Amino acid sequence: MNRTLCVAPMLDWTDRYCRYFLRLITRHTLLYTEMVTTGALLHGDQPRHLDFDPVEHPVALQLGGSDPLELAACARLAEEWGYDEVNLNVGCPSDRVQSGRFGACLMATPGVVAEGVAAMRNACSLPVTVKHRIGIDDLDSYQALTRFVSTVAEAGCETFIIHARKAWLSGLSPKENREIPPLRYDVVHRIKQDFPQLEIIINGGIANLDQAEEQLRHVDGVMIGREAYQNPWILAEADHRLFGDDHPIPSRHQVVEQLMPFAERAFADGVPVNRISRHILGLFQGQPRARAWRRHISENAHRAGATPEVIREAARQVPES
Repeated sequence: MNRTLCVAPMLDWTDRYCRYFLRLITRHTLLYTEMVTTGALLHGDQPRHLDFDPVEHPVALQLGGSDPLELAACARLAEEWGYDEVNLNVGCPSDRVQSGRFGACLMATPGVVAEGVAAMRNACSLPVTVKHRIGIDDLDSYQALTRFVSTVAEAGCETFIIHARKAWLSGLSPKENREIPPLRYDVVHRIKQDFPQLEIIINGGIANLDQAEEQLRHVDGVMIGREAYQNPWILAEADHRLFGDDHPIPSRHQVVEQLMPFAERAFADGVPVNRISRHILGLFQGQPRARAWRRHISENAHRAGATPEVIREAARQVPES
């Protein structure tokens, strides 16, 4: 599995419609699902949470949970559904996640995370990875972080995706936890130095491929989050620059045309147009008349009777570059 560049799991954003769209821009970047709780998978609508288009490969399923038996059952589902990796969320600081005893609060109990990782590895043949913070609350010493990484690595985890910020479990919203605690790239770089045998992926505040290439001098891979969603064209040169694939880069208008058959199939299956169109608003970010593109979609895609043609009409608002 090549994790040189990944797009982060983002709740309400990286659903199957978003991932299909991003795959039209980059063939090789590893894509992640939204976090899915073990309870939602085991007691809810599995196809709704797990179905994806084969075009999305490579694609990883991110789980939220802490019970080893439940995590094992969900890891088996990930393999049955054809995912390329299963990832455990140990980074989300929201109150809802804490009340379910998973997410960032698990950094305080590395043994619990290790048990979950071991159970997942025994249940499937997929790579099992962990995404976490550099610390939580006052448990933010480098010694505590190395104890967490070494404990989880002993359970068989070889890949750690590290958000280079600590999280405050109370007092800050999830949004504030992405912005207020300072970025400490040096801490993640030091983890790579101290654990050279592990694959270390860095996450947090990385906004373009130049910054990604700079990070790759220190770590094995880079995960980009909100910038990849809000300005997806930053991924257009990723295949060339980071993966050595010299295929022709499509234009933004060509991406729209490539998206249309998928949008039409989804629409025929009963998916409202705005379930797809909401993910593509950033496609023309920084281009002339980008606002006209966004406005046409925002004003029309949600209307009764809207068809995928709304997307094509919006693209006509923007001159071919």
